[in-house]
Amino acid sequence: MTPALAAGLQVAFVLAVLAVAYVPVGDYMARVYESRRHLRVESVLYRLCRINPHTEQTWYGYTGSVLGFSAASVLFLYALQRIQGVLLLSGDLSGVSPAVAFNTAVSFVTNTNWQSYAPETTMSNLTQPVGLAVQNFVSAAVGMAVAVALIRGFVRVSRGGEIGNFWVDLTRGSLRILLPLSFVIALILLSQGVIQSFHPGFASTGLDGNSVTNALAPVASQEAIKELGTNGGGILAANSAHPFENPTPVSNIVEILAILLIPVSLTRTFGTMVGDRKQGLTLLAVMGILWGSLLAVTLAAESGRRGVAATAAGAMMEGKEVRFGIPGTALFAVSTTGTSTGAVNSAHDSLSPLGGGAVLLNMLLGEIAPGGVGTGLYGILVLALIAVFVGGLLVGRTPEYLGKKLRQREITLAALSVLAMPALVLIGTGITVILSSTTGYQGNSGDPGSPGSIHGFSEVLYAFASASNNNGSAFGGLTVTSDWFQTALGLCMLFGRFLPIIFVLALAGSLASQKKTAAGAGTLPTAGPMFTGLLTGTVVLVAALTFFPALALGPIAEALQ
Repeated sequence: MTPALAAGLQVAFVLAVLAVAYVPVGDYMARVYESRRHLRVESVLYRLCRINPHTEQTWYGYTGSVLGFSAASVLFLYALQRIQGVLLLSGDLSGVSPAVAFNTAVSFVTNTNWQSYAPETTMSNLTQPVGLAVQNFVSAAVGMAVAVALIRGFVRVSRGGEIGNFWVDLTRGSLRILLPLSFVIALILLSQGVIQSFHPGFASTGLDGNSVTNALAPVASQEAIKELGTNGGGILAANSAHPFENPTPVSNIVEILAILLIPVSLTRTFGTMVGDRKQGLTLLAVMGILWGSLLAVTLAAESGRRGVAATAAGAMMEGKEVRFGIPGTALFAVSTTGTSTGAVNSAHDSLSPLGGGAVLLNMLLGEIAPGGVGTGLYGILVLALIAVFVGGLLVGRTPEYLGKKLRQREITLAALSVLAMPALVLIGTGITVILSSTTGYQGNSGDPGSPGSIHGFSEVLYAFASASNNNGSAFGGLTVTSDWFQTALGLCMLFGRFLPIIFVLALAGSLASQKKTAAGAGTLPTAGPMFTGLLTGTVVLVAALTFFPALALGPIAEALQ
């Protein structure tokens, strides 16, 4: 089988499964969030937590609940890491250092799952499921809750601007969507050989005759929600390149499907909830165009034969698992950077300059192709408002979206949401590269303009793009264990997560307080090929104007050498 045929078959299979699941999963999620019934277990939780599930919150209350819950989660996860050495299942591991514990707590609560540590030698088999896996569920549920709140802003007409109840949305997203789906995926992964054990490890004899200790962990249960919730934090250091986490080509495809399932299906949820499914298909088309374009670039780049080693191997196989090959690697890399997952089945630092630049650009587009669980939907909706406003200015039509006028307040909030991530990426990268102390942490450096210095800049840019977009993947040549990187990247994760959430929820409240207007002859159509092209162009233009100079100093310059 030729590499081109293998790539085509894998992509076709992924698209076919997503097409089959799109309607039932999307409509099911719409019913979950629109239902007026509460499951018995949900009612028990509400009583225990003294929550009235029948009350509605304004955007102020909803935002306060999101921030309060996230702050409590950070404190709990930080404390758990610090005292893990005296708890059960510690496996002789001591408590995590303060800097790493802070960075990790922020990372998992913000759905970033950036890991500046080796999981096997740092996190115990109690901290992993009780701390990290729990955050994999609830951080993903928070993203979905914010997306649903924004949808309600378009649908509802309320003088007080109520957009739902965060605690109800959080509970339903966790119990009715993420938990059952992750259970099914975990069973499939178990059938493929993914391990599930609370034993700390076992000894074996290596090929060199020396005894080595192999770490064990409850991998299958965490691997499922790691991918399904677009989290990405590996329970083992090699992440989804490790045979205990991702042993076969079948498990590789299952994990890719898990990454894409909810973000793709949420566009159907959006169309169903707003009563116009063409709107959801339009957003899906934009996501598909961007995802497919970057996949084609990455496949072409990694299938090339640049250099002696690549010529001998027949492709750019450095840093890649032979059991997945170029097609499985490129498909995984584009899917994980196009969402906020950050899981990897290869060393992204070993990608070709063009391939590495493509996955970096995937994040810099705002991770909307198709984006993280919830975050991708509200991210592309914000850009849709920008596109409607720009299109209205170009043709002199009234800027409205789904019957809601786009006034100065709405456009200001949308613009602030869009600009938050680029500001964090560029400011963080700029400060880091001018600090003399950070050069020593780069695996690649050298005189200005040399290949090493160019790739070293790409490593720093990738790190801040990953943290600010809550992705979590990395170019492994950069060592990020210093206090500067732990703090700077931690702050980027916090602001990159919660600044857009605050602006999006304020936008939802503003929209919900408006009356709906009937679509007239002067209203720009927001469904169909024309708006698909306009929105796609807006996404690319915003990213190009913002990041082209930085990309020119890194991946583009490296590719042209």
